[in-house]
Amino acid sequence: MSASRNRLTWWNGLVFLLIASAVVVLDQLSKQWINANIPPGGSLPEIGQLTIVNIQNTGSAFGLFPNQAFLLSVVAIAGLIVVLMFFRYFSELGFLGGIALSLIFAGALGNLIDRLRVGHITDFIYVRLWGNFFWPAFNVADSAITVGAISLAIIALVTMRKKDESGPKPGKKDV
Repeated sequence: MSASRNRLTWWNGLVFLLIASAVVVLDQLSKQWINANIPPGGSLPEIGQLTIVNIQNTGSAFGLFPNQAFLLSVVAIAGLIVVLMFFRYFSELGFLGGIALSLIFAGALGNLIDRLRVGHITDFIYVRLWGNFFWPAFNVADSAITVGAISLAIIALVTMRKKDESGPKPGKKDV
């Protein structure tokens, strides 16, 4: 492996760690503030379509699998391992792919910390979209996972498209 490749890997790892750390800290601090200032089930006054609430979610996304902390913790740990493996072995995703993976990792870790520490996830961002249509409450960790997953999907599609375009054309033979 060349020296420039080692530096790139080292740099990508540092950026991964810094972004993941910042997101986990922001996630944990925001949840602590919510729990210290809004009682469970309570909320602050609405700001347009946004309400800050304190919902203690014992399940996964959208409240699925309630009261399954052990199972959801095992799944989260497995997910963290998979994200680290992707980061390590799929370098063709590039720098932006590493950032997307760091967001997914941080979000999963932030929610896992809550599940292990207090047995539930604190969700606090509640958005009412059109009319009475609403999106379930979420938190910083959930946002990081969502942004990271969407970004990673786009990066993977662009990367595959570039590979397809650079490959041999159908009907053409190499001479």
